[in-house]
Amino acid sequence: MFTETTGLMERSATIVISKQVERLVDLALEEDIGSGDITTENLIPPDQTGKGRIIAKQPLTVAGLEVARYVFLRLDPDADVAMGCTDGDAVAPGFVMMEVTGRLSALLTAERTALNFLQRLSGIATHVLSYTDPLQGAPVKLVDTRKTTPGWRVLEKYAVRVGGAHNHRSGLFDGVLIKDNHIAACGGITEAVGRIRRRVSHLVRIEVEVSSLQEVSEAIAAGADVIMLDNMSDEQIQKAVVMIGDTAMVEVSGGVTRDRLARLANTGAHLVSVGELTHAATSVDISMDIQPLSI
Repeated sequence: MFTETTGLMERSATIVISKQVERLVDLALEEDIGSGDITTENLIPPDQTGKGRIIAKQPLTVAGLEVARYVFLRLDPDADVAMGCTDGDAVAPGFVMMEVTGRLSALLTAERTALNFLQRLSGIATHVLSYTDPLQGAPVKLVDTRKTTPGWRVLEKYAVRVGGAHNHRSGLFDGVLIKDNHIAACGGITEAVGRIRRRVSHLVRIEVEVSSLQEVSEAIAAGADVIMLDNMSDEQIQKAVVMIGDTAMVEVSGGVTRDRLARLANTGAHLVSVGELTHAATSVDISMDIQPLSI
């Protein structure tokens, strides 16, 4: 669905408008337009043209340009869209991110939906960048979680990558992660790992969530491929990393703040997962100026 390309500060990426993204755009337009744009339809002649300029109102990292472009083309397939930057670029206030020329009524009707996508995705990329910058040069990978807006996961995880972090599993379907409730339901880590090992391909990694050094020992003995250290102190993490050694990949999760990242980067852990990359991000300020070209 997504392809990464080398770009500015190695944070640029290209999004493919898949069927899933098309459905999201259609749902967003349907939600906003409903039976029709009662204001625009009663003010603007259908043959009038116009030009819109999408402008950054604050410093931000851009993400979601192609999605915004698709919104305008969905309402006016003949619209001309010119990009002023690419996803992953850092832009300053006043920078013109995109220009759209086409039917004025389509520009007016599509404006809010296009901006909603662009503001949210750029907001995530900008937020994530503040987490990834302190980790430049560190061997640890910063990854997201499934704490995403329902229906938007494919886009929000894309924005995470634009911001310079990495994706954890996309959903329940593409990775085994045995969490505390699974362990309780199965009667223990050993039983849970053994049960799933017999059912999934030998090519599938098995990750186990643990919250104590005793559980770390059990996960090692059970043959877990990845061990997630959940809500552990820095001291516990250091001890767990030594215990695990080369037997499994180590992920740190829970209670991870920006201030703590520098310390965690030097613990020997391979991954640090942070739900705040998506659920705590706020939309950035972007506006659209629209001018008529003909009457």
